[in-house]
Order: sequence, then structure tokens, then C-alpha cells
Amino acid sequence: QVQLVESGGGLVQPGGSLRLSCAASGSIYSIYVMRWYRQGPGKQRELVAGISSGGIITYANWVKGRFTISRDNAKNTVYLQMNSLKPEDTAVYYCNRIQGPAEYWGQGTQVTVSS
Repeated sequence: QVQLVESGGGLVQPGGSLRLSCAASGSIYSIYVMRWYRQGPGKQRELVAGISSGGIITYANWVKGRFTISRDNAKNTVYLQMNSLKPEDTAVYYCNRIQGPAEYWGQGTQVTVSS
């Protein structure tokens, strides 16, 4: 089993920044893919960004350079740096990990962008 714990969400004004963290613990494999998803009010969950153990990074088209995903392998932690935040970025952000045949989700962290 793998546990994923997200942190770093909160309330931020439009144009502001936040950095989300997702710490993985438990039965960690060295080969994995970790992704950030989000689900806004009344919307479906959507992919934000992903990073593989091999260092391949992908972003949703709408990210357009505002968000950056990174990792610290020593800490088994993935980050999502979010800049130039907009009200439409308001959502619960979820961390996801795929390793072997299994998929794991964190509990989510709320990000609210509002003045």
C-alpha cells in the first residue's frame, strides 16, 4: 500500500502563487508515474501535470507555463508550483501515483483563488 498526503493548498488572490506538495509513503516502487489532477466545483476531474520516475514531464494544454511539476526523490515528494493563479483554478487538487498494477490517490487539498 502507498499513502499520499497532499499539502499546501489555501486561499490566494488572483495573480498569486501556491506550491502544493504530495508526499508518498509505504511500499514505494522505484518505477512510477505521479500526476496532479484537479476537480473544480461542478466539474469533472481533470489532469494537470505528470512526472515519471524516468523524468518525463507532461502538462495539460491549458497550463501554458503557469504551473511547474517537480520532485524530490529523496523525500518521495512531488510538487506543483502554481503561478499567476486565476479564479478558474479554484479546485480540489489531488495527487495520483501509479506503480506496477496499482493506482493510489491522495485525499486532496483545496485551492481557492479569490479576491
